[in-house]
Amino acid sequence: MQTFSGYRRDDGRIGVRNRVAILPTSVASSAVADRIATDAGTRVTATPHQMGTDQPDPARRRTERVLAGIGRNPNVGGALVVELGTEGVDAAGVADEIANTGTPVETLSIRDAGGTREAVEDGVDAAERLLEEATLARRERADADELVFGVECGGSDATSGVAANPAVGNACDRLVEAGGTSCFSETPEFIGAEHILAERCVDESVRERLLERVDRREAVADLMGVDLRGTQPTPGNQEGGLTTIEEKSLGAIAKGGTTPIRRVVDYGDRLPVGGGLVVMDTPGYDVESVVGKVAGGAQVIAFTTGRGSTTGNPIAPVIKVTGNPQTQASMANNMDVDASTVLDGESVESVGERVYETLLSVADGTRTEAERRGMAEFAINEIQPRELASLGDPA
Repeated sequence: MQTFSGYRRDDGRIGVRNRVAILPTSVASSAVADRIATDAGTRVTATPHQMGTDQPDPARRRTERVLAGIGRNPNVGGALVVELGTEGVDAAGVADEIANTGTPVETLSIRDAGGTREAVEDGVDAAERLLEEATLARRERADADELVFGVECGGSDATSGVAANPAVGNACDRLVEAGGTSCFSETPEFIGAEHILAERCVDESVRERLLERVDRREAVADLMGVDLRGTQPTPGNQEGGLTTIEEKSLGAIAKGGTTPIRRVVDYGDRLPVGGGLVVMDTPGYDVESVVGKVAGGAQVIAFTTGRGSTTGNPIAPVIKVTGNPQTQASMANNMDVDASTVLDGESVESVGERVYETLLSVADGTRTEAERRGMAEFAINEIQPRELASLGDPA
């Protein structure tokens, strides 16, 4: 059994990083959260996002659930929830959800602190206290079956579906075989290949849930006047050599590997440890999709890109994989695994083994290129009013 060294948390999960997270409850508190993290040092990271102070109840509940999920991620050794003080989001409630896992957590109100300057000072003090507690965590050996691995693709081109995505899918198969969890998402990018995924579901209930989620994503787009089938592949995808939505979708689903789909979960829902292959219903927007999986507990993300992407995440290390030799040459300092060797004859299985070895190495503490360069994008998927009106409450 392959192993790595991580941080055991009170709820039994194990983190591959030991960070203090500064979690703003809205865009109004995001700048202060970011400043606190900057002033508090490199082991403190913020999750500034775009959500407003006054959201419809279902959207607010999703924001609360995602923020609590981020704070519960095993990579987080302490969390500070920062509010302006006028938000609908319940900062104390979010903190309570985080505390339920045993993670040290505090709250901070900018208004109660006396304004921005005082809030930053108080926030840095709180972050330092949380860092002291986080430092008490000690690394211990853990088996690969405790890893939850999220996979994503963005900036896809013709090499994605024949090199990078199948290689990452092979790594997913290896982790599932070892007893771990792999999760892939981006529901709109199943369209045209959803019948293939449906045949891989372990039972009829999972199959029906998968197809319902695909239908719902397309129905919401229709309500907004967007023809997903007609607008895919995107102009960038087409420039990269993709010709049809089916071709793009077949390539996209390859990153999930070949094992049976054991469950379908909603955006940001908690992912099981030792759960096999799981689908999460997320949008196609890369940053929001990654955040959903990290809120679900993924400790490491693999992100494939053909045309090039620098996206990272503030909580989970992101492994960048490309199957395009030109992208590898021009963006080598953003890439962790060169899968373009498949085009020169290296087998997908061989590259998949390299991706899997990189996963274990990153879990063991090796920094990814995105971490080295401070790439840490964060955004929460917002429920749209038309989605609420037509499809009920999907939060």
